[in-house]
Amino acid sequence: MDLNQEDWTKQLTEDNNSVILDVRTEEEVDLGFIPKAINIDIYQGQNFINAIENLDKSKNYYVYCRSGARSAKACSVMNQIGIKNAYNLLGGFNEWQGEVSSI
Repeated sequence: MDLNQEDWTKQLTEDNNSVILDVRTEEEVDLGFIPKAINIDIYQGQNFINAIENLDKSKNYYVYCRSGARSAKACSVMNQIGIKNAYNLLGGFNEWQGEVSSI
């Protein structure tokens, strides 16, 4: 499900069963990331699928990438393997107005 930043952030804040998932490359993550996000690079192909399959399917996943395209695809893949609640951040990290962490 696609959510704008306001809805994504509001829902995330109120969700006690949430995981933030960053599907960007390591190089992109090095430039900054949303606090508490776990990184699983969607460009890793089968390794991405394997990592997603190992996630707790009972959690709610708030997914983002650089612009929202890869994260939309990731949400679709997640739905196909049984993760019902995957929320795509429209506009991605490029339009993120919230807190940013760095390594």
